[in-house]
Amino acid sequence: MKKLEIYIDGASKGNPGPSGIGVVICSGGGIVRNMSNYIGNATNNVAEYMALIYALQEALILKAECIKVKTDSQLLARQLNKIYKVKNANIVGLYNQAVHLLSGFKDVSIDNISREENQGADKLATQAIKKELRKRVLLK
Repeated sequence: MKKLEIYIDGASKGNPGPSGIGVVICSGGGIVRNMSNYIGNATNNVAEYMALIYALQEALILKAECIKVKTDSQLLARQLNKIYKVKNANIVGLYNQAVHLLSGFKDVSIDNISREENQGADKLATQAIKKELRKRVLLK
C-alpha cells in the first residue's frame, strides 16, 4: 500500500494579491516531488486550498492509497476535519473539490503543524510568487 506524507502551503503577497502554492511530497522519509506554482491573485486561504488540491491530484497520479497531509493553516485543517464549517463563498467550491479528491484515498489524515515544521512547502510557495514578480519586472 503506497503511503505519502504531504506538506502543503499557500502564500499571498497582499491578501488578496499575487499568490503561490508549495507542495512537498515524501515517501519513506525521502522527497518524491516538490511543486511550486504561481496561481495568480488570490487570498491566503484560497492559496492554501489550491496547494491542497494540487497535492491531492499529484498523490492520485502517484497512485497513493494512504496520505498524511500536513498544513500550517489551522483554518484548512479544522474545516477538513469538520471542526469548522466553511462559510466563505470563495472557499466552498475549493473545499468541495478537495473533499471529492480525498474520497480517492483509502486512508487520510489532515494535521495542523507549526510554520517551522512546514518550511519546505512555505519556501516553494514564496519562490513561485518571487519568480513571477521577477518576470514581470523583466518584461517592463
